[in-house]
Amino acid sequence: MRNTKQYMSLPYNPALKERAKTLRRAGNISEVLLWNELKNKQFSGVDFDRQKIIGNFIVDFYCAKKKIVIEIDGSSHNDKVEYDTARDAFLEGLDLTIIHFLDSDIKTNLSAVMEYLHAHPAFAVATTPPLRGTPPEEGNQEEDP
Repeated sequence: MRNTKQYMSLPYNPALKERAKTLRRAGNISEVLLWNELKNKQFSGVDFDRQKIIGNFIVDFYCAKKKIVIEIDGSSHNDKVEYDTARDAFLEGLDLTIIHFLDSDIKTNLSAVMEYLHAHPAFAVATTPPLRGTPPEEGNQEEDP
């Protein structure tokens, strides 16, 4: 288990634990393809979980460090528009960013999916701008006249 505030503070329904394990073992082809790109901190050095329980939902992929959920939408989502809308609203209420991909896009153009993720603002690396000017003198002491 992760020892990060973002990971530990999420709501969790333990009744879904076995279902999440079953989903991880079953893994459809698009999930496996994307997981092979995300696991072991291969993507931008960040850690992902697969089939993560958040509240009463199981999300496909979760990155605690960046507070990002990645969902793969395939045919199983066709009749679940209301469910998916409620799930996304719940996750957004937890201040999580949700990124959706079509199952077919992962299967047919995984490189474009990965390029999209690399360019996504949620994965942007915050940098500190360089300091400009000269630093103040040590102690900022006035000289005697």
